Amino acid sequence: MTNRRSLEPLAWLLFGIGGMAAALLIPVLLFLFGLAFPLDWLPAPDHAHLLSVLRHPVTRLVLCGLCVVALFHWAHRFRYTLEHGLRLAQFSTLIILVCYGSAVIGSGTAAYLLLRV
Repeated sequence: MTNRRSLEPLAWLLFGIGGMAAALLIPVLLFLFGLAFPLDWLPAPDHAHLLSVLRHPVTRLVLCGLCVVALFHWAHRFRYTLEHGLRLAQFSTLIILVCYGSAVIGSGTAAYLLLRV
C-alpha cells in the first residue's frame, strides 16, 4: 500500500494567496496607473524614477510573485468552474493539464520577462 500525497493543498494555498494578493495589489496599481496619474489626480513619477524603481530586484521579484500567484489563482478557479459549474468532470485530467499548464507557462514567461537582465 503506497501513501501518495495529493497536490491539492498546494493548489488551494496558491489559490488563497493569489486571491488575496490580486485583491489587494492589482486594484491599487490599476487606480494609480489607470486613473490617478493620467488624470493628474496625483503627480506622476518621472520616467527616470519609475524606471529605477522597476529595475530594482525586489520590485521585479514582487511583480513576478504577483503574476505567479494570480495565474495560479485563475487556474484553480477556472478548473473548478469547468469541472463543477459546467459539469465537465469527465474531462478532469485534460482540464487540470490545460489550466495548471497555462499557469506554469504564464509564470515562466512572466519570470523570464521580469527577471532577465
